[in-house]
Amino acid sequence: MNGTGTAAEDRVFAALANATRREVLRLLRERGPQPVQALADHFDMRRPSLSEHLRVLREAGLVSEQRSGRQRIYRLEAGPLAEVQDWLHPYERFWRERLRGLGDLLDRMPDDRPS
Repeated sequence: MNGTGTAAEDRVFAALANATRREVLRLLRERGPQPVQALADHFDMRRPSLSEHLRVLREAGLVSEQRSGRQRIYRLEAGPLAEVQDWLHPYERFWRERLRGLGDLLDRMPDDRPS
């Protein structure tokens, strides 16, 4: 990512911005591929609303859909998440260094414990 984000990258970040979609990804990560009805059972919303969330995730490349008879089975596609991790990595390093500096400062400070 060069700071100007491609349309595909923007779709991934937009998809991840929604708590319902993040929960769908969590369910697919923890429980594996699931039919839409099994996913819908976890949410207090009408199925067309969940279908819209699944469409956004599909368009971002975060899930794939496979038909099995009349069912649609959804599967996590983690590839686009590697791009997110690559983008976040410098920030993780930044905060790790800052916290290490804070820890060093606190270690050098005298304790305020009464003798």
